[in-house]
Amino acid sequence: MAELYPDDFDESNMSILENQLASYIVDVRDVDERFSDLNGLCDLSKRLVQTKKHSNYPLVFRLVKLALLLPVATAFVERAFSAMKLIKNDLRSQMSDDFFSGCLVPYLEKDVFDKISNDVIIKTFQDMKPRRIQL
Repeated sequence: MAELYPDDFDESNMSILENQLASYIVDVRDVDERFSDLNGLCDLSKRLVQTKKHSNYPLVFRLVKLALLLPVATAFVERAFSAMKLIKNDLRSQMSDDFFSGCLVPYLEKDVFDKISNDVIIKTFQDMKPRRIQL
């Protein structure tokens, strides 16, 4: 998994990660009994922070965090592609990239845009350039 994230794990970090993993496995499996009753990565990450071992094994902790983020990121990407199919259908296939992006972002981030009042949006649009008609 570390090879999939070259920005987080460069070549110099890979050997350090291998050493940390080896030490971590021995430490957790043989020495520290507080890690014996874990049920998944979520429990592991919590226990690493509770025992402060996340500072002893920072690269191992980064791997755990990336493994926890992967399902969320995958779900977001799938949601974005579903939204793209809804927005850019056969009737609107000639849409420019800027306009498409302008439609896609509010659709994906509904919870953020629901908090913005229509009056603020109209005022911002009106202030972008002079218009013949006031909205």
